[in-house]
Amino acid sequence: MALTAGARDVRKVPTNRTLARSKLRNHRTNRPPTTPNRTLPRRQPNSAYRQREYLTEKEVEKLIEAARKRGRNGTRDSAAILLAYRHGLRAQELCQLRWSQVDLCNGRLHVNRAKGGIESVHPLHGPELRALRPLQGSSPYVFVTEAGTPVTTAWFLRMLQRTGEATKLPFAVHPHMLRHACGYKLANDGHDTRSLAHYLGHRNLQSTARYTALAPDRFARFWQD
Repeated sequence: MALTAGARDVRKVPTNRTLARSKLRNHRTNRPPTTPNRTLPRRQPNSAYRQREYLTEKEVEKLIEAARKRGRNGTRDSAAILLAYRHGLRAQELCQLRWSQVDLCNGRLHVNRAKGGIESVHPLHGPELRALRPLQGSSPYVFVTEAGTPVTTAWFLRMLQRTGEATKLPFAVHPHMLRHACGYKLANDGHDTRSLAHYLGHRNLQSTARYTALAPDRFARFWQD
């Protein structure tokens, strides 16, 4: 049945319920958010936190000695710093190190690199062998907590920071500084870039060139008086 114009106009008149819904919808749309928009501060470049990204050989020795004297896990902590330094291990590579990669009898360490790096076999010398032998236990992992679980990268960071504070270094220490310290130490000893790249697991020689670029021996014959 067709509706008259008057009937159609009556149906278009909003009811009180429709007006209430519309008012509530507008109120929800216009009111400010209950949770403030939290924006994290932008991280500054590393140069704003420390003047250099590596440690000297003397500074590493101080860290190892301080870690050995700190707490009841000094043997484990000092060994972790020593291996990360001498073999240029990233924090992840250190924490995932297994006894199946360690050959104490023949003095060999099979290094599994993270980030798609090249695997290699490193020699283990006296200081590393003496540091590793007391850590042998039932766990397949070399570095474990008191509960027997593998250590984490967060643990390594905290331990290294606290050890750096104990040695009163003038800057904050982080795990990757040990890897850089290894690269600069071997470059200063005169090792060629290609051998150094393979030792650190670099696939690109440009990643290794940073160490040889700062080797002071390059300028040993400059300004000879």
